[in-house]
Amino acid sequence: MSEISIREEEPKADSGEAPNFFEFRDVSKGFDGRPVLDRVSFTVKRGETCVIMGRSGVGKSVSLKHIMGFLKPDSGRIFIDGQDVTDFSEKQFAEIRRKVTMVFQSGALFDSLTVGDNIGFPLEGQPGLTADDIDATVDKLAHLLEVDEVLDRLPGELSTGMRRAVAIARALAQNPEAILYDEPTTMVDPIMAGHMGGLILRLKNAFHKTSIVVTHDTHLAKRLADTVVFLQDGRVTFFGSWSDFENSDDPFLQHFLKEDELIPALDVTL
Repeated sequence: MSEISIREEEPKADSGEAPNFFEFRDVSKGFDGRPVLDRVSFTVKRGETCVIMGRSGVGKSVSLKHIMGFLKPDSGRIFIDGQDVTDFSEKQFAEIRRKVTMVFQSGALFDSLTVGDNIGFPLEGQPGLTADDIDATVDKLAHLLEVDEVLDRLPGELSTGMRRAVAIARALAQNPEAILYDEPTTMVDPIMAGHMGGLILRLKNAFHKTSIVVTHDTHLAKRLADTVVFLQDGRVTFFGSWSDFENSDDPFLQHFLKEDELIPALDVTL
């Protein structure tokens, strides 16, 4: 049977692959003459979770769209899994999107399909998978993301947080090598935000997939980040570990952290 494995795994041993799964080299992008990314450089090692932080409008989500090939940089180079994808065609990016998937803020679910059909959609038509294989995978992922009670519902019947959980389950069904999360806790209440953080942390520990999480939520970042990229005015003003980020003597970073401390952290243990 070819269903996806949902069991917890140890990180894979070094296989000689490129150590950095994602790399930005001096990437710049502007819109209508306004620079959004200004010579942005950072790397994400294979199996790491990188959190991209910063205020609204500094290029966090724009960075993800470059990785997915929805935008092309004005200058600089982007590498994915050791390949320079900067000048890839749409057909070539279709191959990249088989191993890198993105969970959008909206969830981007199919409104006319049930939750179960949405989760199973990436598996339809795959060689070697029977209907029973797909059903078993959907059931496992739904249980893992705690949406198994709503498999027969339509996305419009769910809360924002539940739709995002379904979107993550669908992303995992594709069995990607890397997952991008765009503001997973925005526009949800604090309890659901803590719950979503717990789910993503569980997935990180279970699958060890390379991940990038775009967020302004420092509570979420602290739980997930192996590395932090902080964008300010389109530039990287910090790139390093969470502990170094917290202990930075940069006044702007300290002000950013203190502002978020006003919002209580809800640590939902799963």
